Amino acid sequence: MRAVVASKISADAPADAVEVVDRADLVPGPGQVLVTVRAASLNHHDLWALRGVGVSEDRLPMVLGSDVAGVTEDGREVVVHALVADPDRGHGDELLDPRRGMLADALQGGLAERVVVPERNLVDKPASLSFEQAACLPTAWLTAYRMLFVRGAARPGQTVLVQGASGGVATAAIVLGRSAGLRVQVTGRTPEKLEKARALGADGCFGSGERLPERVDLVIDTVGGPTWEHSLRSVRPGGTVVVAGATAGAAVRTDLFRLFLQHITVHGSAMGRIEELRDLLALCEARGVVPHVDSVFGLERAPEAFAKLAAGEAFGKVVIVPEAVA
Repeated sequence: MRAVVASKISADAPADAVEVVDRADLVPGPGQVLVTVRAASLNHHDLWALRGVGVSEDRLPMVLGSDVAGVTEDGREVVVHALVADPDRGHGDELLDPRRGMLADALQGGLAERVVVPERNLVDKPASLSFEQAACLPTAWLTAYRMLFVRGAARPGQTVLVQGASGGVATAAIVLGRSAGLRVQVTGRTPEKLEKARALGADGCFGSGERLPERVDLVIDTVGGPTWEHSLRSVRPGGTVVVAGATAGAAVRTDLFRLFLQHITVHGSAMGRIEELRDLLALCEARGVVPHVDSVFGLERAPEAFAKLAAGEAFGKVVIVPEAVA
């Protein structure tokens, strides 16, 4: 079968390390299911792997991609929960399993014609979503869902600031927040990206670091270092900042006086539980929520897709489909 692999580590030019190769056919083991991939979306986690973050040379070549939508051998249309974990090892919470890992890290990635996954990771795909749309959900959209409604406990009528208007988590948070009756403010680096965010439903659009007209109840931050102090300045006293990523760097300086004197709550968040993915899919089905797909590439054009993601040119999710179903 054809698959997209990281053939080497390239810190400065990750897309140059992407190759499309032939791999041996897969055979499911105990508790596993073979899924024919109909679509898979890219994540910054894939870029980290290509840059060598958490990946050593002896693991290469490794098949990339953890966000998959496809069909099982018995014809079931599914979305694959991207986190391979055992709730028992996490004392009932798969997110706390010390041996948890993304699909591409724990087994073999989904940027291929077929993938083997744990049976427990399968969730039924809503009929209202295409495979390309459904493949956007398991990481970025699930992360946004958990940040907003689980860690952030957002309620209708509240105001949320989404830092970095164009990323996969950010665009998901805009659409999900709007669908749940939140007032959504966003920041972005370019007028073009801010205009696209407004089209997705953002109520207010501001330049990076720009002072907001009023403080917000909740901040969603996946950017990291460059936006951290702005996030703390923008949240109201008693408000909440939820952090799930550091796409622009993790080094921060924090004003601890502001943090404790204004009773600001900071939550870390990463991915989401499988039941939260089911809730997310149910929300999409019930409210007609559709993930925003930036672009779709055939499997053989995977290096181009990664180049677009690495250059920061995507607005929303970049999706890859096997050539046979493109």
